[in-house]
Amino acid sequence: MTPGDFVQPGLIVEGNRAAFSTGSPERARQPARAGDMRLDGKVAIITGAGQGIGEAYARRFAQEGARVVVADLNAETGEAVARDLGGSAVFERVDVSSEDDTQRIAAAVFERFGKVDVLVNNAAIFFGIDNFDTSFAYLRKIFDVNYFGTWLMCRAVFPYMEAQGSGSVINQSSSAAWLHMTSPMPDGLPSFHYSVTKAAINAMTHFMAGTVGVCGIRVNAIAPGPTLTDATKESVPADILAMIVNMMMAIKKPLDPDDVTGTAVFLASDDSKMVTGQCIPVDGGMIMLG
Repeated sequence: MTPGDFVQPGLIVEGNRAAFSTGSPERARQPARAGDMRLDGKVAIITGAGQGIGEAYARRFAQEGARVVVADLNAETGEAVARDLGGSAVFERVDVSSEDDTQRIAAAVFERFGKVDVLVNNAAIFFGIDNFDTSFAYLRKIFDVNYFGTWLMCRAVFPYMEAQGSGSVINQSSSAAWLHMTSPMPDGLPSFHYSVTKAAINAMTHFMAGTVGVCGIRVNAIAPGPTLTDATKESVPADILAMIVNMMMAIKKPLDPDDVTGTAVFLASDDSKMVTGQCIPVDGGMIMLG
């Protein structure tokens, strides 16, 4: 039995390529009208916003009226996104694994805008990740960015959100946090690096939300399923992606980065003012909590 035996409408597997079709061209997202902007006037820091889902967040937040801080380690891609967004965005280079750098960017954003309304912790090591490196050193490297980077950014913006009595933190989790797939063991016990960092982010989201709610700060997480970013295309073989879509997802197609942005806008907006401590899967029905 092969992944192709499970193919549903909308998914075509040819050799080792997976092509996904909706049956009709996707209609381009229309710019929000001024009165419809759900994030009008909000200042949002989005880490890892130079590409992938982070870039999609940045573009959608700008369309919704936010002042977007495109925060990324890669100055070339980050500056390009901010430049394309125009006056609604600025670029700030940041290494989220550096305590000094996270403190610096939080202070710089506050100095420029006078507030920090939203933090989206999207930065993570996924592109080019080595799933066969089970060393302790590599595990620490992944944790330094994916988990500690998220915590450091939260700690950096906390004083500003606490002082203003409000704020929304959106952590980027993953459906991988719940999936317990068999891992190869050629060199002993695997480290499960990416998956366990995302599971740790879920736990941190719960604990942090329970602590900072008294300050008017909300903390939630989004857990995307398979999303057609360059990182996914690089890291996940097409036949494996096809198997995941057809065997594990209720909606038989992978996500586009834009598919995740509506949930982020909701969590950043006042529409979710009583929502905190939640890890929300956006994955076409792969993980069904409840």
